[in-house]
Amino acid sequence: MPVPTRIGGFGGAAGLEEYLKTEGVQMVIDATHPFAAQISTNAFHAVRGAGIPLLALRRAAWAPHEGDNWTMVPTMEAAVAALGKRPLRVFLALGRKELAPFEAAPQHSYLVRSVDPVDPPMAVPDARYVLTRGPFTEADDAVLLRSQGIQAIVCKNSGGKATSGKLAAARTLGLPVIMVERPEVPQVRVVKTVEQAIGWIDQRARPAGKSGKKKRGE
Repeated sequence: MPVPTRIGGFGGAAGLEEYLKTEGVQMVIDATHPFAAQISTNAFHAVRGAGIPLLALRRAAWAPHEGDNWTMVPTMEAAVAALGKRPLRVFLALGRKELAPFEAAPQHSYLVRSVDPVDPPMAVPDARYVLTRGPFTEADDAVLLRSQGIQAIVCKNSGGKATSGKLAAARTLGLPVIMVERPEVPQVRVVKTVEQAIGWIDQRARPAGKSGKKKRGE
């Protein structure tokens, strides 16, 4: 990106607060993944200490449509329990760091789709891996689910269009979906689009008393 970037952590909320003060940051937009609860919590505490405003950019969560067969669960462990004891061919549309709980249910056959390699692989008898990055269309996901004989899907309620194809495909194929709900994060002002976030920045950057509207005759 053609702007200064930083890769890596800040050392928790205290480290982020110190960074904001040192760099003279005047406002913060939390545009992290909906499941990055720790980062959002750190940002919340850091801006309070630094005395600057915070806005969260969070895409809308998915909601079930007519014909969907969803089971909502709060955690990955609950998702494992929801699969049941009967062996199934399960599609795990999750990050590689979220797979460990499913090792407690080795009776299932797993298909894992992730962006990064799963290393070490899951400690289960039958697990296959698809390394790819979205967006994924409904047609593409329908082919994947059919070809692999998938009987159930586990995914996070990330929202957005890039990875919603699997949900539409599951609806068409009549497959059950175990949907992991978003974690709790601090309550802050939220917008759902980049345009709204830019408007928030512009409004706060505008000098006091300047509405940005032209007077009649100007």
